Amino acid sequence: MTRTSVLSDQDAGAARSPDAAVRRERAGRLLQQHGALLVLLSLVAFGSVAFDSFATAANLRGIVISSSFLAIIAIGMTFVIISGGIDLSVGSLFVLGGVLAASGSRHGALAALALPLVTCGTIGLVQGLLIARLRMAPFIVTLAGLLGVRGIMLAISDEGATTYLVEDRAFAALGRSEVLGLTWPVLITVVLAVIGVVLLQRTGFGQNVHAIGGNEEAAALMGVPIARTKVLVYLMSGLLAGLAGALNAAWLSSGVTILGIGLELDVIAAVVIGGTLLTGGVGGLTGTMAGVLLLGVIQNLINQAGNLTSAFQQVVSGLFLVLVVVAQRVFSKAQQLG
Repeated sequence: MTRTSVLSDQDAGAARSPDAAVRRERAGRLLQQHGALLVLLSLVAFGSVAFDSFATAANLRGIVISSSFLAIIAIGMTFVIISGGIDLSVGSLFVLGGVLAASGSRHGALAALALPLVTCGTIGLVQGLLIARLRMAPFIVTLAGLLGVRGIMLAISDEGATTYLVEDRAFAALGRSEVLGLTWPVLITVVLAVIGVVLLQRTGFGQNVHAIGGNEEAAALMGVPIARTKVLVYLMSGLLAGLAGALNAAWLSSGVTILGIGLELDVIAAVVIGGTLLTGGVGGLTGTMAGVLLLGVIQNLINQAGNLTSAFQQVVSGLFLVLVVVAQRVFSKAQQLG
């Protein structure tokens, strides 16, 4: 009788153990995917209580508008990182896109949009071909792109001495005119994010991106078009960086040449803080958008404090990034043990 009861207790414990492991795995996955959103909501609540001017419509609107350009670039970077790659050239492509858009505005709004999109898209395509076809390391290829693209921008702007002003009124209106209280850059960001979510979660292309980042060799055995998928994600990254630069030029009414320095690091930080693993295979755009807004809120709270320098924002962002990477590591080990 005693022996039977002991065995029954062991069997019950073994039956409960898988359930507990599943619950831990689900909890870890949810925290990884939505942790940035939880922190964002917490900081918004804190800022609303601590600072009278934080929760005003004008201040929140300013955060959203200033974050929209980073968000557009981060959409492309999310696809790149999930595929197991990295794109360090986006900061240079962003500033080049702005300079080309402002310069092209002399010939109308269409030229102001087409010139940065075609140029930056082509650069992204070339980088994708080098990575996918020649199997070069993404870090090296895009680092070369970062340096080379900034050199092109400096050549166009006479070493940064020439600042091109936006001359076409229709293109300038694209940066500042509003629909339903939101500027066009914000609306475009929302539309692109929705399209990105559908692509990533509901299409074969999105499944291929996840498969390549998770295990490229296994993806090749399953017949996933690896080279074509990699080329497309870098093409997308280049196009979106150029578009963000063009919209920023329309917003500022000029192609400012000193922008974009270190922007690629902010983009990567936002994507990783949003729950996308740097090792690839895991991630999503909802987390990325939360990560972008989180960085914007942190910067705004530091500005609200008044007695902290802008450099402190970089320190806080770096600490957040370290904490997120450590948390991802812990969650990954917990899931493996489960």
